[in-house]
Amino acid sequence: MSKITVKDGTEIYYKDWGTGQPLFFHHGWPLSGDDWDAQMMFFLQKGYRVIAHDRRGHGRSSQVSGGHDMDTYAADVAAVTEALDLRDAVHIGHSTGGGEAIHYAANLGKSRVAKVVLISAVTPLMVKTENNPDGVPMSVFDEIREGTAFNRAQYFEDFTIPFYGYNREGAKISQGIRDNWWRQGMMGGVKAHHDGIKAFSETDFTEDLKSVDIPVLVLHGEDDQIVPFPISGAKAVKLLKNGKLVSYPGFPHGMPATEAATINKDLLAFIQS
Repeated sequence: MSKITVKDGTEIYYKDWGTGQPLFFHHGWPLSGDDWDAQMMFFLQKGYRVIAHDRRGHGRSSQVSGGHDMDTYAADVAAVTEALDLRDAVHIGHSTGGGEAIHYAANLGKSRVAKVVLISAVTPLMVKTENNPDGVPMSVFDEIREGTAFNRAQYFEDFTIPFYGYNREGAKISQGIRDNWWRQGMMGGVKAHHDGIKAFSETDFTEDLKSVDIPVLVLHGEDDQIVPFPISGAKAVKLLKNGKLVSYPGFPHGMPATEAATINKDLLAFIQS
């Protein structure tokens, strides 16, 4: 397996396929680079170089105790991009991975990043605070922490239902997609998953969004039950200097899997623009 060792000794697993302009995929919580299968194969066949890592504590990367915060996530991404000498790259992040992608691009990757895509991303800030009154109450994230800490096998299985919108009338449930989510989640470490909830819910990405000059595409499902569109994608695009928003009526949080053909088409158009 391809891995690099970062400064604190953590091994970060990655996949690196193909040649051409690099596309770096950042997965969501609590998954792995495998969540991008439908995108990586599509763009590999279009002649791109596709890269996806497993965030520390997730997938095949080291199940370390610490470093489960957005600054360290971004530093790990920087270590991979520098080891592979990726330049003129498009960074594509889903959910937590969207926060990671913009945090990296704004702080560590300016000389290497051409464009960013935020898909169902947690930007600009998820949790409800005095300055973010429309956010999600902390109690919701406390429930996720409890479910993850004490019976994540069952909690993760249940979580796939709203994640993919399978609780909506007329939804075509794919047991394979649900099983794949559960498989990826259970590959990772519970400590990383538990601590990562704070990272994705309490990190404020406002300044990151404001500071980037490069083109940023925001894709978000209007029926996202995990990262509600009005508090995320709809707000994030207004903070960007060079942002574009595409929202999808009825699409769920996990739309890169359930609506792969549409997402891939819109990604390709943006990358080629």
